[in-house]
Amino acid sequence: MSAKTIELLEQLKSLTILETSELVKQIETTFGVDASPRPILPTIYINKDETEPPEPVKTEFDVILEEVPADKKIAILKAVRNITFLGLKEAKDLVESAPVVVKEAIALDLAQEIKQHLESVGAKVSLK
Repeated sequence: MSAKTIELLEQLKSLTILETSELVKQIETTFGVDASPRPILPTIYINKDETEPPEPVKTEFDVILEEVPADKKIAILKAVRNITFLGLKEAKDLVESAPVVVKEAIALDLAQEIKQHLESVGAKVSLK
């Protein structure tokens, strides 16, 4: 710093609070500036209900075979084979292990279509 700046700084240090306030007002008037403190970012008011992040929209669903009535087992087995393209033994094992996931991570419209098809042959099905 220059000698002039250092001397001015020393003079400012010796001012009282009242004198400093008057100096600030004179600087504002003379140079057309505003020395009042301002927030860096605008104040954002948050509603209490909006403090939790919104739940993500679910786009993938699982079709779960919940229950297989004994008298509808063959029809359900055929439907499961058509949906999953499994062999007879694999499809039979799947149907007998209910509740079990038949299809995983599929779109809602396809999941609803599969659910409707399985329910039409007598199965109890859910989507998750």
